[in-house]
Amino acid sequence: MRKRTPVASDTPAPETDRQFVTALSRGLDVLRCFRPRDRAGLSNRDIADRTGLPNSTISRLTYTLLQTGYLLYDEQTGRYRIGVPALSLGFACLGSMPMRDAAKDHMQRLADYAGDGVQVALGARDDHTVTYLACARADHGMMSLQLGVGSRISLARSAMGRAYIAGCKADERAEILETLAEHHGPERWPAILDGINAAAAQIADKGFYVNYGDWHEGVHSLAVPFPIGSEAAPDMALNLGGPAPFLTKDRMENDLGPRLLEIAKALRLHATQI
Repeated sequence: MRKRTPVASDTPAPETDRQFVTALSRGLDVLRCFRPRDRAGLSNRDIADRTGLPNSTISRLTYTLLQTGYLLYDEQTGRYRIGVPALSLGFACLGSMPMRDAAKDHMQRLADYAGDGVQVALGARDDHTVTYLACARADHGMMSLQLGVGSRISLARSAMGRAYIAGCKADERAEILETLAEHHGPERWPAILDGINAAAAQIADKGFYVNYGDWHEGVHSLAVPFPIGSEAAPDMALNLGGPAPFLTKDRMENDLGPRLLEIAKALRLHATQI
């Protein structure tokens, strides 16, 4: 089972906490393993592979989620898709984040300024990924990244993910690094950790981090951590990215990076007034 964001030190671990409902947690794991690109749906075996749960357990969970409408089943393919009731959970989540609404205008202005092919996004951590909560593109944008609200990108390799790690509290950072080391394996992890540490150093020096193709070849991106510091809202990060030819090193580090940092500063001020 996947590791979660750490809880207070005096809170029992899920394995020993009598209040923790394991069946509910596993059902949510099933829903979480679906991704926007899974248009053909997932089989029970696919879901078992992604969650690490036994096939027999997956069969019972998918049956229950099917009966409640959270999953749909295609008898011809033997695959499941996310049902409409799950969508209401996502919109309820977005609606409970006033910071997301506050960020939209700032993000759109920067996207319009940055121009063709550039996208600005706000995201928060979801296990070993980062999920987009809001996105902005120039109206005349071309060749833009095909990412939208709900898209998940790598926590370990993306600019947004590395900025998030740099901005989170020490206990969460330790838990994240342990989880990511296990997820990526001993051969890949040392190089990925070097990138995470380099991002933290850049953010400590300049306030933002620039990623030249580490996340995706041909894509340049930069990001700023945006910790909320509230138990009622998740910590976040802001990023800007697009095709490398549009985002030169000089433009990223001397123009767009400082502008993204100013947005984060403005939103932190706004957060104190909510």
